[in-house]
Amino acid sequence: MTAYFSELENKTVIVTGGSKGIGKDIALTFAKLKANVVISGRDATVLKASLKELQEYNPKCLAVSGDLSDIGEVQKLIDKAASEFGTVDVLVNNAGINIAKPAMEVTEADWDAVLDLNLKTAFFASQAAARYMLEQNSGRIINIASQMAFVGYVKRAAYCSSKGGLVQLTKALAVEWAKQGIRVNAVAPTFVETELTVNMFKDETFKQEIDSRILLDGLSQPADISGAVLYLASNLANFVTGETIKVDGGWTAI
Repeated sequence: MTAYFSELENKTVIVTGGSKGIGKDIALTFAKLKANVVISGRDATVLKASLKELQEYNPKCLAVSGDLSDIGEVQKLIDKAASEFGTVDVLVNNAGINIAKPAMEVTEADWDAVLDLNLKTAFFASQAAARYMLEQNSGRIINIASQMAFVGYVKRAAYCSSKGGLVQLTKALAVEWAKQGIRVNAVAPTFVETELTVNMFKDETFKQEIDSRILLDGLSQPADISGAVLYLASNLANFVTGETIKVDGGWTAI
């Protein structure tokens, strides 16, 4: 019997925003399975440190620095992965930001920054990756959306809009590329406890509110998200496309 996930060995896996937080955990999960992981990030120092961790599991892993809000940098990332490894098998669109402001204080620059990285970049990364996947007649694209695609929340007007759009983009690309062997899905996390959110949860009032909305005990961990991504990238999800898996501890069930 073939071991679960063994088919991911030597696959080319691109994780945008893969140098820290959820993206880093996703990248490490694939590297431990001996996938050839390519991560992107804007902070060269952080990117280099994360790459070193990945290469402990697979020395062939790569890092490509750049600001993915620049679509030219997106193309460079995808092309680098393809030229190095010959294929583009899995793309995880994880790069994203939130600018938390009341709706009446959101500027045009705020709106554009959030929508550009969270939605536009995901589309053009998918388009660039699909050029290779269509030739292969195979590929997986996994978008990191959010529970905020399904529910509203304060100070999240742009963020909710971008993630709602990402869920619809997932469906549209899944429909368009299904016959060419490309499966497009998404994962929608709740608030996740990472080094990037630790200060947020120091606000006890905020933490108590989050705890009151999540049905399961405790906060979501990066591994919870990585597990869903791994499933969608694997042969276990061969008959799944256009789907968004909510990893929200039951938040949206109420």
